[in-house]
Amino acid sequence: MKSLDKKLKTIAAGKYKPRDFILADAKDPDYAFGIKGTGAQDYLDQSGKHRSIPEFRQTIVDIVKQKQMDVMLGAVSNIEPMVADGVFEKSHVTPAIRANDTTDIWLPRGAQYNKEPSRPWRTANLSYVRKFCDLGLYSVTFNNILDRDYASVEAYREFREDAVKHKFRHFLEIFNPNAPQNLSSDAMPFYVNDMIIRVLAGMAQVERPLFLKMPFNGRKAMEELASHDPGLVIGILGGSAGTTRDCFELLAQGEKSGARVALFGRKINLAESPLELVALFRPVIESEVTAAEAVKSYHATLAKKGLKPKRSLEDDLKITEPVLEGYKK
Repeated sequence: MKSLDKKLKTIAAGKYKPRDFILADAKDPDYAFGIKGTGAQDYLDQSGKHRSIPEFRQTIVDIVKQKQMDVMLGAVSNIEPMVADGVFEKSHVTPAIRANDTTDIWLPRGAQYNKEPSRPWRTANLSYVRKFCDLGLYSVTFNNILDRDYASVEAYREFREDAVKHKFRHFLEIFNPNAPQNLSSDAMPFYVNDMIIRVLAGMAQVERPLFLKMPFNGRKAMEELASHDPGLVIGILGGSAGTTRDCFELLAQGEKSGARVALFGRKINLAESPLELVALFRPVIESEVTAAEAVKSYHATLAKKGLKPKRSLEDDLKITEPVLEGYKK
């Protein structure tokens, strides 16, 4: 049994402890940024030449071998050959693919698709995917625009029918509105919470997502959702790269607010030393070190490895994401 399944079983039994927290690496930037998604070869200069697909796949292999992650999310075009190469065969890590790619994540150079209200789209074909993978991420973005949101839930229903047919499991990503209509910033976190519960209310157990992936909209909103339905496994997404303190604070505050999963992409992919960063995730989650202490430890490790940090220690200790500002312990 993979570690994901063991941990979900423990959580469902009401026996969760911080050691059961689920970690996932979101190595699926191809769908959003195209060539730039893999990250630059020089981590200090993201405008330079970017990693090739083989180089990017090696970063996935390295993370899998580190044995810290429970799930590795990637593009179909990357996960399929890696499964065939046996990368996950003797690993506790579960491979997963992005099952759809809504228009709000279409971010090629020069484009402005993400400024328009999200529209559903699904490139992945489960008839083919299911031959090598049984888990995927399905994403929806609600904007308080009836026609667009109606199309999103309709497409999600069709996906669930297809998923049940192919015995394909999924987890559900709910982004914050990308082009909201008549929705205040104060109301937005609770609008998202309500839409999650509204969408899940009509699902039979066989079609429900294993867990959620959503932005951390503050402790109040996270605690509301987690306490409303204790059986709902909530995961937080990483968002922008931010400072190293932002990364560790998000893990700590998310777990304390009721999140049981973290799915980070750019925060890992664009780090000076992804493996050293990831190695500190569980100590932070399990309260062995504070977020600030983890930042200092990370910088000390970078110095030992001879790697130049992107920021000074002083700047990297700063919390720059407003949603994390209210709680700094």
